Amino acid sequence: MTVTERSAPAGRQVLPAEERYAAELAFLAAQDPGPRPPGWALTPRAVVTFVCGSDGAELTLPNGGAKLAIAPKFVGERALVERCVVTLAGERGLLLTGEPGTAKSMLSELLAAAVCGTSALTVQGTAGTTEDAFRYGWNYALLLAQGPTVGALVDSPVLSAMRTGRVVRVEEITRCLPEVQDALVSILSDRRVSVPELTATEDAVVCAAPGFTVIATANLRDRGVSEMSAALKRRFNFETVAPIADADAEATLIRRQAVAAVRRAGAAFAVDDAVLDALVTVFRDLRSGRSAEGWDVERPGTVMSTAEAVQVAASLGVAAAYLPGGDVLDLLPGHLLGVVRKDDPADHGRLLGYWDGPVRRRAEDGSAMWRRLWDLRGSLR
Repeated sequence: MTVTERSAPAGRQVLPAEERYAAELAFLAAQDPGPRPPGWALTPRAVVTFVCGSDGAELTLPNGGAKLAIAPKFVGERALVERCVVTLAGERGLLLTGEPGTAKSMLSELLAAAVCGTSALTVQGTAGTTEDAFRYGWNYALLLAQGPTVGALVDSPVLSAMRTGRVVRVEEITRCLPEVQDALVSILSDRRVSVPELTATEDAVVCAAPGFTVIATANLRDRGVSEMSAALKRRFNFETVAPIADADAEATLIRRQAVAAVRRAGAAFAVDDAVLDALVTVFRDLRSGRSAEGWDVERPGTVMSTAEAVQVAASLGVAAAYLPGGDVLDLLPGHLLGVVRKDDPADHGRLLGYWDGPVRRRAEDGSAMWRRLWDLRGSLR
């Protein structure tokens, strides 16, 4: 049998991976009782299966009982996931890099949920992130009343992960200032955090329990990022998450996630596959700088990511459900324009150039859908 992911209950938009896929995680824990690294909830092999799926095959519990096919959750190379798992099993820091929208955060969440049972220990990197997010802070009311005590200490997600031997996620680490990033250097090297305020007590040093490690993510093409120091880079194994190579796999993923998004909005998804195919084609052409037919395309500065395509597909689905009237294809150019104009005003001209190139040529080849899109060129002005 196949277990679908658990839907969020009333009052919660989205469930974390460990709750959404709780049935699969419990099944895999029972199905593969093999050796596990210290602190791990699943075997390394089961973690890979959880992320990549069981290729449609039903797995069976050792006692011959229940069977379950594990659904794939990450579209990408299995070898990449295996390298990530090996890195984490060796308690080495893992850095997932790549363009925005390539599912780095989703992969880090899935890995953390499978390895230690929770993806909640997370630091969101920003220009305003301080060292306290990686080390510790204080409950100032208790600090004033009691002085520096363990009770007044406030653990960061990193310190909590160290105490419990779990995985901590650092999202967009390169958005943190370099001096803040470097707070992780000693943590990843020495596997301990000193608390000078508690000197001469047994709590003056917090040592990492077996299983502790860090998964960080970083965008390659984005504004407002800070270069990582060489010392910090040496503490991580780098893995690059590339855009989805297979067009059919990307289209399937976009449809699945758009359907889920529209369902959360309280409606049924009613966008034709032909419209989604056109959407995927435009995104892939603009992302690669070359059309499916081999025609050169000027790439916009904006990253035409799969995540952006999902948002456009979901918007089309919501519009079709709640604001019906006319062909949903007519809405596509306006949504595409909203995507490409996010960073560089000159990208507007690049989108018009795409319309004057591949869209026009496909229309001239007799495609009714591309003819309609060509007729809608005026909506891009």
